[in-house]
Amino acid sequence: MKQQLVQHKQFLLYCVIGCCGTALTCLTYALLVRFAGLHYQAANAIGYTAGTGLSFLLNSRYNFRVRDQQLRRFATFFAVALAGFVASAGLLRVLIGYYGLKVYSTYLIVIAVVVLVQYNLNRLLSFRKAS
Repeated sequence: MKQQLVQHKQFLLYCVIGCCGTALTCLTYALLVRFAGLHYQAANAIGYTAGTGLSFLLNSRYNFRVRDQQLRRFATFFAVALAGFVASAGLLRVLIGYYGLKVYSTYLIVIAVVVLVQYNLNRLLSFRKAS
């Protein structure tokens, strides 16, 4: 029972931290496009990297509380984030592009699924306690 409570708390904190990372991604993107005149794709890549980096740091320190092997953990975390991005893009393409499902409701469902998968992958791979 206690393990389930810890996992739910971890998941909720993971979501809150993810929102912070997303906010940084959006802010970075907007600032780079508007004030630095950067191409939107370059701004997106830099913003995505900044948001993912913040999410990793906050999750590592406050949520999963692991501080060893940071480079390996970050590489794994970033790979999971990139895989989630590609998976969500693919699912949206199929569900909206081919099947004509509604744009907003489909997006919410896809993101919910991707977040659950990413959380579990990060919990098991990126932030697994060294034995």
